[in-house]
Amino acid sequence: MKLVFAFLFLTIAFSVSAQDQREFSYTEGDTTYTMKRYVFMLLESGTTKSKDSTEATHFQEMHLAHLNKLAESGKLIVAGPFEGGGEHRGLLIFDVETVEDALKLEGEDPSVKTNRLKMNAFYWWGAKGTIIN
Repeated sequence: MKLVFAFLFLTIAFSVSAQDQREFSYTEGDTTYTMKRYVFMLLESGTTKSKDSTEATHFQEMHLAHLNKLAESGKLIVAGPFEGGGEHRGLLIFDVETVEDALKLEGEDPSVKTNRLKMNAFYWWGAKGTIIN
């Protein structure tokens, strides 16, 4: 099993560096797996805090409207808050070419612009077509 994971890791590393593509497939037995590179973003608490519940509600509404717009465009495919995450507020998964593309898109979020949330993004490989029910 360790050999399979080592091979998979080397295949990913070679495929990405040699071809700089977002997808690759590999076959194990009679099954072919297709992996795709997404951008995973962790949203964390920023330094700006709302002074009252009305202001907090207003920024939450704008934040959700922004995320809905990104989802409708097909660029944001998963989003959600953490329960009891402390400084870790939520996660986003983008179907975009680069980390920079995701940072630019989420950088337009009113909660990010006002430093209520800060972003930490990196590449994540997942099975292409994965559906979360």
